[in-house]
Amino acid sequence: MKPGRRIGFDFGDVRIGVAVSDQSGLLASPLDFLPNISGEVNEKIAELLSVYDPIYIAIGFPLHLSGNESAKSESVSGFAREISNLTTAPIYFIDERMTTVSANRSLREAGHNSKSARSEVDSVAAAAILESALNQERIQGQPLNRFHP
Repeated sequence: MKPGRRIGFDFGDVRIGVAVSDQSGLLASPLDFLPNISGEVNEKIAELLSVYDPIYIAIGFPLHLSGNESAKSESVSGFAREISNLTTAPIYFIDERMTTVSANRSLREAGHNSKSARSEVDSVAAAAILESALNQERIQGQPLNRFHP
């Protein structure tokens, strides 16, 4: 795998989960979520991109269990377009079905109750999204489903 950090996002109307990989692309770690506040979120994302200088960005893409796009898919596409204005790094959509469910389960197993886990679940979901992208990269050389603005 190519050395360099990767960033993952789990877009939400209220919070945006964030995760980053290590330089070798072996491990995805959650960071603090970003409040999705209009006018502020692009600045915070630009700051993250500057600090981590990712070789690519993985964004969770919401699909129905059938595989069809959901109503939320359009807002995630808009989020990806905003990020594409901030960086030249490739952006990949990663199927996020079940990531929030697995993130909640992981936090519960770690002893967090649903109230205390609420602030962490988005970034744990972002780490699951990024892990999925890393797995695709290991198998195929890069994640699937590149976003083209």
